[in-house]
Amino acid sequence: MLPSDLLSHRQQGETIIPLRLKIDAQNLETATQAISCFQNAVNSTQGELNQRLSEFEGDSPNYRLQRGLAHILKSSFCTFEIISPLEPVELREQVFTLAAQTIPSVESTQKTLETLALNLSQNLKREVVLDEIRAGLYADLQENRILTQFDEPTPEALLHRFNLSQVQGIFYRASEIKINAHRNDPGEYKLLFRYLKLFQLMTYIEGDAEHGFTLTLDGPTSLFKPSTRYGLALAKMIPALLHVTRWSLKAKLQQRDPYSGVIRTGYFSLNSDCDLVSHYPPGKPYDSMLEQSFAKRWKSLKTDWKLEREVDLIPLPGSVMIPDFRLVHPDGRVFLLEIVGYWRPEYLQKKFYQVRHSDCDHLILAISERLNLEKAGVKLNNIPACIVWFKNKLQPKAILEAIEPSSKD
Repeated sequence: MLPSDLLSHRQQGETIIPLRLKIDAQNLETATQAISCFQNAVNSTQGELNQRLSEFEGDSPNYRLQRGLAHILKSSFCTFEIISPLEPVELREQVFTLAAQTIPSVESTQKTLETLALNLSQNLKREVVLDEIRAGLYADLQENRILTQFDEPTPEALLHRFNLSQVQGIFYRASEIKINAHRNDPGEYKLLFRYLKLFQLMTYIEGDAEHGFTLTLDGPTSLFKPSTRYGLALAKMIPALLHVTRWSLKAKLQQRDPYSGVIRTGYFSLNSDCDLVSHYPPGKPYDSMLEQSFAKRWKSLKTDWKLEREVDLIPLPGSVMIPDFRLVHPDGRVFLLEIVGYWRPEYLQKKFYQVRHSDCDHLILAISERLNLEKAGVKLNNIPACIVWFKNKLQPKAILEAIEPSSKD
C-alpha cells in the first residue's frame, strides 16, 4: 500500500475520487522504466537504487506517480539483506577494539583490517577479504542494505497494484463502511467473512446466504481514538473483497482540509464492476498459528472424527459466526469448534454476547486461559456451548474428551 503523502484523491462535492491510471502505452512505459531501475540495481545497495530512482524521477511533474510505483516495487517485490561477515554491531566492536590498540594512521588502519580479516577467516573457516569488512562495517544502515532479490511484476500488474493502492488509501480515515454482498455462491460469503475475521475487523452483519448480506464496519475514526493500524486493516480487506463476485460498498470518510485544518465529511462508493485487480491468492489461510498447529496435531490423532476447516455459518443477532472448524463423525454427529485466543476486550464482549443469544447447541468454545475475561466484562453464565480451557496450545485430546467423555478412559 501507499503512504498518505503519495495518495492522490480529488473531491467532487462530497464524493471522494481516487486517482486511477489507465492501462495505456504511456503509463505502461513509465511502469517499465520503474521496473528497469530495480532490475539494474540487483546486488547493489539501497542507496545506489535510490540514486537510480532519483535519476528516473528527474524533474518530471509526475513525480508522485513515479515515487508511488517505486514505493510499491520496493515494499512488495524486493528483498533487501544485510551482507556482512558478522553482525555489523559485533563487527564494529571488534574493529574498534583492535584500532584502540594502535596510533591512528592510514598504515595502522590497513593493519587493523588485515588482522581482523585473518582472525575472521580462521573463525569462520573461509577467506574473509578486506572489502567484506569495509562493506559490512555499516551494512545495517538502510542505505547500505543489498537488494538481493527482485521478483519483477509485469508493467500491467504494477499499474493494477498502483490503482488498488490508491483506492485502499481511501479507507485510512473511514468512519463507516457498508458492504452489500449480493446473492453469491455460499463459498464466496465464507471467503469474505473469513478475511473480515482474519483482519480482526468489527463487523455488524444482517441477512442470510439465500438473499445476501449487509455488512457494517466501523472505521478507525469511529473508535475510541483514531487508529492507523485499524485503518490499514480495513485497507487490507479490499483486495479480499475483490474475490467476491457481486458486491457494492459505500464508505463515509473524515478528511482534514490541508489548508484550514477543518475536518470534512466525504463519501466513496465502489462495486464489483470496478475493474480493480486483487493480488491476494484465493486460498484459505489460517487465522493464526494456534489454529494451524491444532489442525496439524489433529492429523496425528487416532480418531474417527474428521476435522474440517470453516464450512458452516451460524446466524447470530446482527452477525454471522464462522466457527474455525467442524468435527464430523461417521455416525452423523457434528460439532462446531471456535478457538478464542487473543482479541480486544470490545470484540470479546461482542462475541460472547452473540454466542449467548445463538440457537446453536453443538458449539464448542476453546478459550485461552491467558484472556482476562473478567477485565473485559465477560461472564460465562448462560453460554449455550461446551467450554474447553487451554493454556499455550490447544490439545486435540481435550476437544475429543469434550465430545466423547468416554475417551478419557
